[in-house]
Amino acid sequence: MHNNDNEWADRRTILNFLVNSLLGIVLLKSVDASNICKITDKISKMLDNVAGVGEKKVVHIVTNDVAKCKATENMLMHKRNKLYWTPCATHCMGLMLEDIPLHKETIASIRIASYIYGKTSLIALLHPFTKGGDLIRPSLTRFATFCLTLGCLNENKGRLTIMFTSEFLSISKD
Repeated sequence: MHNNDNEWADRRTILNFLVNSLLGIVLLKSVDASNICKITDKISKMLDNVAGVGEKKVVHIVTNDVAKCKATENMLMHKRNKLYWTPCATHCMGLMLEDIPLHKETIASIRIASYIYGKTSLIALLHPFTKGGDLIRPSLTRFATFCLTLGCLNENKGRLTIMFTSEFLSISKD
């Protein structure tokens, strides 16, 4: 079972319960936990029945690695010692990568990508020079996007240099 703690733009917290089965991952249910998300024992009680599936059918629980989830894990694992509980790998990687946008090289690279995507003529030029590839647009909400953008910029560094020094760019009117 995967508990995806998802905070929406309107500050609601939605808990998505996903089940991994032979048929793939299936949404079991979603719960608006806005009123209880900060209260560890209430979350623990909600998860205690293991989302109505039953402890014998649940092997593994995955949650965000935030304080409320850690405290809930500690409470539940004392009671349900046959469950495995791990933090979400994506969330953990996001925490590891969150400082990357603060580095000067990253800021400069993101400015290059933002500049290219801010000019329609450069976007049109980009595809022939990158053999149809795109640079990933930077996002303030996902730290891993910075790594992906840097990887794309690095992968296309030579092609981008050629693009910016090409005669096509000098005749561009954008």
